[in-house]
Amino acid sequence: MDEINLLRQAQRQHQHHLMVRGMGEEIDLEIGPGDDPSFSGADLVAVASGHHDTVVPADEHKSLLIPCSQPGAVDGHAQPPAPQPQLAHGEEHNGMLRLPSAHTKKKKKVVKKWREEWADTYKWAYVAVHDNTTRIFCSVCKEYGRKHRRNPYGNEGSRNMQMSALEEHNNSLLHKEALRLQMASKEKLQPPEIERPVYVKALSKTAASILESVLRRDPHEAEFIQSIQEVVHSLEPVLVKNTQYVQILECLLEPERCFIFRVPWIDDRGEAHVNRGFRVQFSQALGPCRGGLRFHPSMSLSVAKFLAFEHTLKNALSLYKLGGAAGGSDFDPKGKSDNEIMRFCQSFMDELHRYLGPDQDFPAEDIGVGPREMGYLFGQYRRLSGHFQGNFTGPKIFWSGSSFRTEATGYGLVFFARLLLAEMNKELKGLRCVISGSGKIAMHVLEKLLPCGAIPVTVSDSKGFLLDEDGFDYMKYSLLMDIKAQQKSLKEYLKSYPHAKYIDDAKPWSEQCDVAFPCASHNEIDQGEAVAIIKSGCRVLIECSNMPCTVQAVDILRKEKVLVAPAKATAAGGDAIKQTYERSIKAAQDYGIMKENPESLVHGANICAFLNIAQAMTDQGCV
Repeated sequence: MDEINLLRQAQRQHQHHLMVRGMGEEIDLEIGPGDDPSFSGADLVAVASGHHDTVVPADEHKSLLIPCSQPGAVDGHAQPPAPQPQLAHGEEHNGMLRLPSAHTKKKKKVVKKWREEWADTYKWAYVAVHDNTTRIFCSVCKEYGRKHRRNPYGNEGSRNMQMSALEEHNNSLLHKEALRLQMASKEKLQPPEIERPVYVKALSKTAASILESVLRRDPHEAEFIQSIQEVVHSLEPVLVKNTQYVQILECLLEPERCFIFRVPWIDDRGEAHVNRGFRVQFSQALGPCRGGLRFHPSMSLSVAKFLAFEHTLKNALSLYKLGGAAGGSDFDPKGKSDNEIMRFCQSFMDELHRYLGPDQDFPAEDIGVGPREMGYLFGQYRRLSGHFQGNFTGPKIFWSGSSFRTEATGYGLVFFARLLLAEMNKELKGLRCVISGSGKIAMHVLEKLLPCGAIPVTVSDSKGFLLDEDGFDYMKYSLLMDIKAQQKSLKEYLKSYPHAKYIDDAKPWSEQCDVAFPCASHNEIDQGEAVAIIKSGCRVLIECSNMPCTVQAVDILRKEKVLVAPAKATAAGGDAIKQTYERSIKAAQDYGIMKENPESLVHGANICAFLNIAQAMTDQGCV
């Protein structure tokens, strides 16, 4: 019995103290006997399990073993005992008491380490303290292992054991319920933002230093960095010829002000939700800000800054004396009732109204914000401001007081395409045109292509694209407008025209065409789709949405001599198209970029817009 007393004394001296542990530190885990081979080298001694009167068959005759020092050990290690005949139940031999375990496995606590391979295998788990005890929690359920009927880290001996534990965890009712709730709100939950590599062109020393300063300041804002690097690339000859523009450009690339705010709202079930709102007023050097509001789950500060910067240059090219702004929210209006959208818009305007005004900032429509949303937003703004001011741009000019026609942008895109084709001694009549998107701008482009004699063959939505090889006519266009007004899928078109096709999870850029009109969203054309556009026979691409092509896609298109018309110039509106085109070409020629260069229109538009803003900033003291 001396050995038993020694064991009890050792156990009292080595009590485990549980606390929050980091990677590589020790935590208490429950495992069954023999599951951990890392303890196989220790000397083991049997101890009584407390079930002396339990009778166990010989084939299940097992013992609970723990490390112990024994008499006669050399350098703290016990000598291996000589073979002995099988002992009777409960018999003591050489100071070692060997007792059987019960039918139910008795587990004991051992100290193991949170190893890196565990973190890699069980990526859904984390360690935290609950009731002063360290537990291993499920990242989905937010519950610890025992509440899943089993600690999933219990068997670490082999990969099969690990996967078995993982499967048991995933099959537990608690985990399945948590996973169901997570999937139900999948549209609301966005994956964590992943740091994406930024593709940077080779620039001159001065231009590169300007871009590097932005990268250091905002390294994670990929969309914003992408938008400014093309402009910096275009301005290289300007900066070399006039060094005083360097400081002006550095000042311009920092927005005048950015707003981020909380937008709480209540759904029809009475449940509370919170979204994030944005508004970036990039520059007011030329006048009050104007820019869109976008309601979409992808909305972020980076997207708001890129859109505001694009609007700043776009408005600088137009005939209107306006600055640039953009904003919105990560709220998704799809699937929401009118009352839910109204409550969200009212909550959104509760914060935003203090930064708006006819001499400060007036918003316009963008993705997810149409006449309905603009009406709710204006109504709340009027109620909060106490007066009826026409500082919202939308289709219902009887309340917005806007002089901007909603079809002007879409019609202007077609006018710009006609102008470019005329320079190439061509016309739109008979040309196949591919359109992406099916929003306001895309439908106005489609509408204006019809009287020009063009053959538009596609429109698209978030699920895929609709292809009609015969081309859309006025009757088909009317049907599409009815489908969009009822917020139905483009697949409804197939009921009336079964010969058409709807291709799921695809974009229309591989379809044969002469002119492409990307009207959906930014970066909708990547490298692979740029190659598909070239193979389709397309020679002219009219940017309708802001920054529809990635930097790599633009390089591929220009290398293959595809003429790209930038959104800054194409969105100027029908009446100002020719003037915008001529000013852009002249600005490019002034800095040595010839008209025959496929990049002349892009560079010229950026140069012309920047010089207009730079002159105003210089006159006002570079503010």
